[in-house]
Amino acid sequence: MSQKPLVVSEQQCPEHLRANRGAFAQWFGRTVLRIFGWRVEGRIPNLKRLLIIGAPHTSNWDFVYAMAAILGLNIRLRWLGKHTIFKPGVVWFMEWLGGIPINRSKPQDIVDNVAKLVERENGIVIGLAPEGTRKKVDKWKTGFLRMAEATDCTIFMIGLDFARKRVVLGESFEPTGDHEADLVAIMEHYKRYNGKYPERE
Repeated sequence: MSQKPLVVSEQQCPEHLRANRGAFAQWFGRTVLRIFGWRVEGRIPNLKRLLIIGAPHTSNWDFVYAMAAILGLNIRLRWLGKHTIFKPGVVWFMEWLGGIPINRSKPQDIVDNVAKLVERENGIVIGLAPEGTRKKVDKWKTGFLRMAEATDCTIFMIGLDFARKRVVLGESFEPTGDHEADLVAIMEHYKRYNGKYPERE
């Protein structure tokens, strides 16, 4: 009897970017995705430095599926989250998942701190939601582009597609230095995905 295909596997992540999480954590991530009928498609590129952006971000469920994918992939990813979600009692868990609290009122400090973190790490993956909010916005901020340039990271675009219940490990993007043109190209890429609440996209 043939085995059911895995919804996600650490084989989709290069060895040098894998975390040291145990089998239970990977099993838990796969199980969450399987219970809700989700899967992870594609592969993480074999690069030393990546800045992962995930969109569209319209719901708190985005965090659940993204974290399940991170555990299932066993990827060593540091993600940036609003400091207010790092509440007493769960801070240790957020940090274990790779979370870094940020204060959005000080954008330059965020870029500088991430740049220092990248310099300390041999290979690193940073993740964030480029919209910075679950609300509808007409234009994304350019902070993630400046961060990619400051850290010499390739941008890797991951899509959350609620219509087909999939996390898509999509395409790499090299910033050109023209932030306005880059934003247009990246936002065009994400039009192929459907968030949980499309009216917020």
